[in-house]
Amino acid sequence: MKHNIDIKGRIVPNDYAWYFDYTGEDYTTPKMVSDVLAQASAGDEIAVYINSPGGSIDAGSEIYSMIREATADKNVKIYVTGQACSMASVIACAGYCLMAPTALMMVHCVSSGVIGNHNDMEKMAETLRAADHALVTAYVAKTGKTEEEALELMENETWFTAKEAKAIGLVDEIMFDEALPMVASSGFMLPTEEQMQEARRAIRQKLIDSVASAHDNVSC
Repeated sequence: MKHNIDIKGRIVPNDYAWYFDYTGEDYTTPKMVSDVLAQASAGDEIAVYINSPGGSIDAGSEIYSMIREATADKNVKIYVTGQACSMASVIACAGYCLMAPTALMMVHCVSSGVIGNHNDMEKMAETLRAADHALVTAYVAKTGKTEEEALELMENETWFTAKEAKAIGLVDEIMFDEALPMVASSGFMLPTEEQMQEARRAIRQKLIDSVASAHDNVSC
């Protein structure tokens, strides 16, 4: 059985859902994801579609963890169809990921706001650095890059096309990529899908003609 999870709009905590329902804006909460996963059984197919600018790191981390855990006994595929920015790019790292050639992905450092004296500012800076080091583990696990390399990408607010994201290891496949497989033989090409379909039709017709001929030759 196949189950779809939509990561659309802002990623927000569960108790903010009423506000986004009121404004009519797209949003995603951990509960929306857990409700779908609760209906899935071992071996089921889970398709996660992402088109999100990001949002709350707490809610996003919970969603990442749920999807990552689901990969243990379910067929999970993640599709970046529009944008996977900020926290949404972390969620995209939770499993096998495909990205549309027209989509974008962005990684950057965590941001926040604070009011107070210099102690408050310094404390917030420490908190933000800790958050960056926590989230970078998802990029490291997905790409195999070092923490320092991944943090540099975050520090520079790096944007990726589908080809760039695949090259760096953030995604596994580009959607609609229909290139023929490479072969180690000069001058050899695999048959196209059209050629294989034509061969199947010819084989089918030959079987039909053979059965008809055998029927005509039967006598009592």
